[in-house]
Amino acid sequence: MSANRQPQIVVARMEVANPFASLDENEKLYAHHLSRAAWYGTRIILQQVSPEANDIFDLILEVHRSCEGDWSVYAATFLSNIGNFYGRGDQKFVPNVSRDILVKLASKSDIATKLLDKIDDALFSKPPFGLGFPSDSTQSQYYPKGSFKITEQQIQAVSKLMEVKRIWPENTRLLSAYDNDGNPVLEILQASVQKDEEPTIVETGLEIEPGTKYTVRLRRGDFAGPLAKICDELRQALPFAKSEKDRAILTKYIESFETGDLDAYRESQKQWVTDLTPRVENIFGFVEQYRDPAGLRSEFEALVAIENPEESRILKRLVDHSDTFIRRLPWARGNTLNNGKGPFEKSLFEPPSFASIHTLVYCSTILFDGINLPNYNDIRQSHGFKNVIIANRLAAGSNYDAFSALVEDDVQQKVSQHSAEIGYLWLVLHELLGHGTGQMMVQEDSHTFNFDSSSPPINPLTGKSIESWYKPGETWTGRFGGLATSVDECRCELVGAFLLGNPELLRLFGYSEDGGLKPQDLLYLFYVRFCALSLLDLNNYNPDSQRWGQAHSRAHFAMFTCLLRHGGGCVTVLHEPEKGILKVKVDRDLVLREGRKALEDMLLRLHMYRVTADFDACKPYFEDLSQVTQEHLSWRTTIGKLPIPRLIYVHANTLLKGNEVALKQYEESEMGIIQSWIDREV
Repeated sequence: MSANRQPQIVVARMEVANPFASLDENEKLYAHHLSRAAWYGTRIILQQVSPEANDIFDLILEVHRSCEGDWSVYAATFLSNIGNFYGRGDQKFVPNVSRDILVKLASKSDIATKLLDKIDDALFSKPPFGLGFPSDSTQSQYYPKGSFKITEQQIQAVSKLMEVKRIWPENTRLLSAYDNDGNPVLEILQASVQKDEEPTIVETGLEIEPGTKYTVRLRRGDFAGPLAKICDELRQALPFAKSEKDRAILTKYIESFETGDLDAYRESQKQWVTDLTPRVENIFGFVEQYRDPAGLRSEFEALVAIENPEESRILKRLVDHSDTFIRRLPWARGNTLNNGKGPFEKSLFEPPSFASIHTLVYCSTILFDGINLPNYNDIRQSHGFKNVIIANRLAAGSNYDAFSALVEDDVQQKVSQHSAEIGYLWLVLHELLGHGTGQMMVQEDSHTFNFDSSSPPINPLTGKSIESWYKPGETWTGRFGGLATSVDECRCELVGAFLLGNPELLRLFGYSEDGGLKPQDLLYLFYVRFCALSLLDLNNYNPDSQRWGQAHSRAHFAMFTCLLRHGGGCVTVLHEPEKGILKVKVDRDLVLREGRKALEDMLLRLHMYRVTADFDACKPYFEDLSQVTQEHLSWRTTIGKLPIPRLIYVHANTLLKGNEVALKQYEESEMGIIQSWIDREV
């Protein structure tokens, strides 16, 4: 197996001209400084991806300045993924040009030549093939190369210690070292502008392997350079903030980025969730845990966007009816407790902000269609959460057809015709009623529970009282570790799939028996589209490490396996590898009856495992459903030969001219992407 060479690409523009023009001058200045702060996060992300990513980034820009060379497809792919590993799938890709050609391209610049000499081997090397726990075939910059190779056992031991010591993991990395006496050290690197001259000792004599004791210490100052630039731009944005709440959010960002204190960041999130539909929205910080193989540490991302009030009003209709549809979910349906929502939901579903936004900046390795934040469950349950649908991301991908090659000929046209609207509905339900539902069963101390511990609620899976819950200090991510994100995304996707079968909900969005696309037709096409998507997601499985590289992809494949095994024959796969044919066939009647029931049962299981902290039951169940067999790998091989290009995006920039801000957009091409990054000067 060799490292992936990137396939052909399709470039789509994140159009934002009209929303930007609607801002007043102060709002434009505010958005500009936030945007500059956001793009400076690039240098953090690059360091979180691979040791060579920063130098490849500089090489790309230097080669472009000196000769605008022919390796533009690799360059555009790298810049769009902010690194030399795909954001979706975490697999490494290498240039399609030879070393000799690249040497010639770089020869026009002394800087480029030195950069290429420095990273030549890493640029083209075949292992690592992907991201994961440090091994012969995978690597992770959350556990960068130190004095000795860090093991999963050591990572888990330090993670448990951090939980006990109340050190939040999201903005940390873990490095191995030896002290002056030659004793092994595990050093927690914490992101901050402020740098420690000497690290703080967290624990001495931590025995992980029998007979070996480690010192665990914490050192601040990771990513200090880019964080300082981010803080400077955030300060420049403060005078243009519309409200005290906006200023409070930015002030807490700055405090957290400067000191490394995530309690300050958590305070920013408590303010952020109550800042409903701001004209200029923003998300900054170490947010998503998808790329840490342990599921704890987070990649930096930054988003600056402009709300569209008219589009948001459409989403508000669903928010206003949320309670109605929560009562229809499998763990609530038929329950008379808690106003018909049952014991595993909050008593009050406080309608969150649900906005349609157009991103000016989306500095991240993955551009999601929608976001539900914050990821701190205690804040979600006590203060609420926010949803955003990223409208220009959806619009940019609306004409991208990756499904038709994998579905039967007689349904290809309809799937392509309705793919965007079906995907939009599924996304909306996933974000609001997937991520927005569920009450964790929590024990806060020896005497305090958020449920009646003398008569615990009945588990619908067993018909008996629940037997597990989150103990004091335990969190969802800490308890479920690397499984947490995939299980949660799977549960949310299942909520969306389940509610797409609700006629009352579909009527809110204009779908009825009297309309063009009838509810049952929509649901059938959803299943066809979903099954094709699940096959495509095999691209995000790494056969060398035998690991999934993207939480959503693993979630989709687990659902697909559930349909194959428990759907009564509703889904079959036609595979003729010698002809390069791979098609999914969905039986309409069976999938609407048996397939829906199979996924409903899966949804109930994952929900109950999650809210009751039942990791021991969840792990074998989910790992079995998401296991990739030799037959699945043969499907993956055929998919890799199909002419399906990757979709990547070109973003705008803001330029400050005196006291006025101008917007610059770029052509939908590889050169447009590269030029946009040249202009950012990060």
